[in-house]
Amino acid sequence: MGDFVNIFKIDDNSLNIANYYVRHNMLVAFPTETVYGLGCNALSDDAVKRVYAAKGRPIDNPLIVHLPMDADYSRYVYDNDLSLSLRKAFLPGPLTMVYKSKGVVSPLVSCGLDTLAIRVPSHKGAQRFLKYVDLPIAAPSANVSKHVSPVTAMHVYEDFGDKLPMILDGGRCDGGIESTVLDVTGDVPVILRKGLITAEMIKSVVGACQYAVDGDALNKRSPGTRYRHYCPKVPSTLFGADEVQKAVEYYGELKNSDKNPVILCTTEVAENLKGLNVIDLGNTGAVMANRLYAALRESENYDHLIGIRFVVEDEIALGVENRFLKAFG
Repeated sequence: MGDFVNIFKIDDNSLNIANYYVRHNMLVAFPTETVYGLGCNALSDDAVKRVYAAKGRPIDNPLIVHLPMDADYSRYVYDNDLSLSLRKAFLPGPLTMVYKSKGVVSPLVSCGLDTLAIRVPSHKGAQRFLKYVDLPIAAPSANVSKHVSPVTAMHVYEDFGDKLPMILDGGRCDGGIESTVLDVTGDVPVILRKGLITAEMIKSVVGACQYAVDGDALNKRSPGTRYRHYCPKVPSTLFGADEVQKAVEYYGELKNSDKNPVILCTTEVAENLKGLNVIDLGNTGAVMANRLYAALRESENYDHLIGIRFVVEDEIALGVENRFLKAFG
C-alpha cells in the first residue's frame, strides 16, 4: 500500500481487493501504457453509470472495454479478417478497435450504438488486473472530465482523492497519450482518434487506412473527439509557432503584473528561452506524447500557462497536436 489509503501497489492482495470492488460495481483506477483508466464492470449498468457520474462525463461519450491478452473477442463483438490482422500486429498495445457489437456489455458503454470499442493494454500491471478480475472492464481516463489525463497514480488521486476506493499504482505511464481509436467495421480501417499507432503503421499491415473527417458520424463511436479535453486548472494563452517573440513579450507582461507564468514549448524553442520558466515538451512525436500530460499537470504550479504551437513533423505528433490544442480550448 502507498502513503495514501486508497493507493495500492499491484500484488495478489491488492488484486483480490480490486476484484471485490469491481464485482460489487465499484470503481478501480488502474495503469495502462498510455494513461490511467477508471475501470468498472462493463456488464453492469449501475457500474457504468458510476463512471460517468464520477468523471462528470457526457453520457453520449462512449467508453472503451479493456480485455486481457487471451480474451475471447467473439463473446462481445463480430470479428473479421481486417481486425484479426491488426490484432496480431499491434496487440497488446495502444490501439483501440471499434467493432460491431453483440450487445453483451451494458448499452451505456457505447451510448446505445451498435458498436463496441475494445483495447488490450500492454502494461503488465493492467494485464494482471484484467486477468485477475476476469470481466470486461469499461474505462475512460481516470481524471475529472475536461481535466488533464493522468499518467501517475498521484494524478488520479489529485482529481478524486478518497472518493475513489482504489487506485492501483503501476508507475508512470510510458506512452503518455491515449490509444489510437480505429473503426474496423468496414472494408477500410478508419482512424477516429489519433494516437501512438499511426496510419502508416496500419497501412503497412492491411494496405490502407483513412482518417475520419471532423464531424463525421463515425466520430460518435469514439471517445475524446467532440468535447474540450485535457485542460489544466490554470489560465492559458496559445501562440503560433511563428509567434515566439510575442509569447516572450506576453510572459514579460505577466511577470510585471506579479504573475508567475510558464511557457510550454518544444526543445528547439526552449533552448532560446534561458532564464524564463519553461517546460520542455521535447522535439519528436514520441517524446512529446510521453511528456505532454505530465507537462500540463506541472503547469498547474504556475499562475498562467503560455503555449507555443509546434510544426508537426511525424504522425505521432499529429496526435499530440490534437491534445495540445484541446488543452488550450
